[in-house]
Amino acid sequence: MRKRSLLVGAVLALAPFLMAVSPAQAIVGGTESTQGYTFMGSFQPSYPAPPRPDNHGCGVEVLAPQWVLTASHCAGKNPTTAKVGVPRGWKVRVGSLDTTSGGEVAEVDHYYRLSNFQEEGGIWGRDLALMHLRTPVRAKPVRIASATPRANTPVRIIGWGMTCDDINDHRCFPSKLREADTLVQPLSACPSAAKTGELCVGSRDGGVAASNMDSGGPVLVRERGQWAVAGVVSGPGGDKAPTLYTDATRHAAWINGIISGAEVPPDDRIPNVEGAVSLGDCVGSVVRTSTSRPQDPALLLTNGHCVEGKRPAPGTALVDRPADRVVPIADRQGYPKVTAHANRLVYATMTGTDIALYRLDKTYAQLKARGAKVFRLTSAPVRAGDRLTLAYSARRLKCSAQAVVEHLREGGYQQNDAIRYAAADDCAPGHGMSGSALLAPDGITIVGIHNTHNEAGGRCTDDNPCEVSPRGAVTSVKGRSYGQQVFTIGACLTKGSRLDLSRKGCTLTRRK
Repeated sequence: MRKRSLLVGAVLALAPFLMAVSPAQAIVGGTESTQGYTFMGSFQPSYPAPPRPDNHGCGVEVLAPQWVLTASHCAGKNPTTAKVGVPRGWKVRVGSLDTTSGGEVAEVDHYYRLSNFQEEGGIWGRDLALMHLRTPVRAKPVRIASATPRANTPVRIIGWGMTCDDINDHRCFPSKLREADTLVQPLSACPSAAKTGELCVGSRDGGVAASNMDSGGPVLVRERGQWAVAGVVSGPGGDKAPTLYTDATRHAAWINGIISGAEVPPDDRIPNVEGAVSLGDCVGSVVRTSTSRPQDPALLLTNGHCVEGKRPAPGTALVDRPADRVVPIADRQGYPKVTAHANRLVYATMTGTDIALYRLDKTYAQLKARGAKVFRLTSAPVRAGDRLTLAYSARRLKCSAQAVVEHLREGGYQQNDAIRYAAADDCAPGHGMSGSALLAPDGITIVGIHNTHNEAGGRCTDDNPCEVSPRGAVTSVKGRSYGQQVFTIGACLTKGSRLDLSRKGCTLTRRK
């Protein structure tokens, strides 16, 4: 799959609003709009909240009184990345030049995505989504253009994208709509363009182009004296290059089929992801041991390589460090049931195992009172043949333990008694799944924690773990995935969710 950034926003705790976005240039060469576009709107979700005061995340276009068009990756900000479903806390403001006032505000009650990243071919050239509004808006709709605009066709681009690169500077986030007149370029002017399904729009040097948070916004052409939508912002076309738009004219039948009610896809089945904690590029879970008391501060378990800042060096551990991490504990559909804060890093290591424990600002009793799911930490090791469920924040993967590997090495670290998963289509964890709990069949007991997979078949390097036998034989197999045992953790914990590495039976790596 081609690796390409999306022109979305910046932090989503830093994902999914960022999705590996590189800073882009803004609608450069443009100016503030002086005329109104009744069909133009701002998508403003409360979850995940965009990192700007006006809550703008993407652009939308009104196609019918209860329908707006945007990019698929904008509607992909639902917790489980479903293609079709019911969102929570999504709204649009349409018909105003300002994201903070005027126009009409309507709640989104359904979304329909043409594509997602999990599909073969991904979203490129098919980065479209429709959102259904709970109540009709009075704004005059815009039509889909009748045909793909050819190279050198004059077009107009509009949006509220970033005007500078610093996501911490609110001056980079314009609340006033901006516009620029430019041209459709040959696809060859966008180095990262797909062969079909995309439009390359802007100046050849990128001096006029869309930017982060312009995603979903339109490229407009004139037809019979009126504006029509030819495509929506998808991603950058390359360094100092025009912007890529998905060609909406190619998918007019899909759009019209849903809006007319003739071909409406059913809702996706949403997996039960209760208890998962999204930590940006990693996942965590709230855990308790058999001796935890209701009044004890709750503990969060994730990987040692998921700590913020500098990772623990080989042969060492980080012990009792200050921390400040948001901990959104998911409900069944992946939305935050309870949000806590991790105020202390109790322990983290990547030697012997790959784990980190954070202490939260809420007790087990407080979490229980608010209905948050807390998992039980096992005191027994995983054995070959054990059935496992990998509890990712967006879905559940059915796995099983193929073998327990005596030594697993990766990038200068060694873990012992690692869990190798049996090869199966349903058990293929990838990037972003680090820290996901490995659950026993009861669904409540964490028996391990996912931490790595061999990406390219490399030998003992970063992202390419290798197995080392007692006799020193090294085996490195592309695609193999591994987790870590957690049964040794409980022996190192005392009252008040505190750590004591000197306790009898505690075998975790000590700080050096």
